[in-house]
Amino acid sequence: MGVSNEKNYICTAKNSMTKINFTPGPSQLYFTVEDHVRQAFKDGIPSLSHRSKAFEKISAEATEGLRELLNIPSGYYFYFTGSANEIWERIIQNLVEDKSYHLVNGSFSKRFFEIAQMLHKHPQKTEVEMGKGFDETVKVPTDTELIAVTHNETSSGVSMPLDAIYNFKRTNPNALLVVDAVSSLPFPDFDYTQLDSVFFSVQKGFGLPAGLGVWLVNEKCIAKAEHLVAKGISIGSYHNIPGLQAHALKNQTPETPNVLGIYLLGKVVHDMLRRGIKNIRQEAEYKATLLYQTLQNHNLIKPAVADPVFQSKTVIVAATGEHTESVTKLLLEKGMQPGDGYGSSKKTQLRFANFPTHSKEQYELLIDTLNSYA
Repeated sequence: MGVSNEKNYICTAKNSMTKINFTPGPSQLYFTVEDHVRQAFKDGIPSLSHRSKAFEKISAEATEGLRELLNIPSGYYFYFTGSANEIWERIIQNLVEDKSYHLVNGSFSKRFFEIAQMLHKHPQKTEVEMGKGFDETVKVPTDTELIAVTHNETSSGVSMPLDAIYNFKRTNPNALLVVDAVSSLPFPDFDYTQLDSVFFSVQKGFGLPAGLGVWLVNEKCIAKAEHLVAKGISIGSYHNIPGLQAHALKNQTPETPNVLGIYLLGKVVHDMLRRGIKNIRQEAEYKATLLYQTLQNHNLIKPAVADPVFQSKTVIVAATGEHTESVTKLLLEKGMQPGDGYGSSKKTQLRFANFPTHSKEQYELLIDTLNSYA
């Protein structure tokens, strides 16, 4: 879909009562997905054998596109899973013999920690309340094997500054550094040489139907998994790193994967490459700035994350308090679906996704609507 078609799509979404989905996942589909799905069914993609040359080509297009879009260096490998939740478990199984360390500041980072407990490891954590970030006083135990960081906490709208993430690697060079980027990619311009593993799912920033997780690992992760196997430690079955790696080198997967999801990911990634990752990131900054300024200047609703250093650019949370229901009603009347607050904040907050599929025009409509609420 070209630039003119993108503009037509935006105008249609803005001028009709078609709902603009600002929920942070599953979020609004990327504007080219519908056309790609039609083509996929014409070409028989959903029933394609995952051992065929055609699938190997689809897999290669998706991973090579991601490598170019995100500027991934050599020595890093992509694995496909059923979800990011699955990757939590695979990370603990494959990369931790005994001790992981978790920075917990919301529901999803806490769940990662709890999975390590359920797998009978001995994880440790530093935890702060919802809406807060971490300062430089955080100290990682010296015997930590893996540091688990959530770059963007979807439940609270808190984002960790990139240099703070890299500092964990600088000060703990013997530990693997794993980053949950589920609700932030493709926005952050990570220096992947400072990270050992990154993972995400596709129903947020990539604007795709749910049901596909993407796990990036480097050679240190592969070596750690092989080390655990050599010690006789179970690291799982069909989705362990040695099995995933052996198949990834052939652009395959151990089992029948979400072929349609991988196909659509490759197509949308290439659409984003044509659009330009620099443009995507600049637009995200612009939209985030608009919404935070609106919330900051509003008489009745405010940013839920007070410190600008920790304010997410991709999941923006508004403290709506007693106005939550009426603000939601107004937005729905204008054809916009906000995301509910998470957990205990369901009735006092609203969450707004800021992903590449959300146009500047849609965000300007959102701003106008919020400003009309007084």
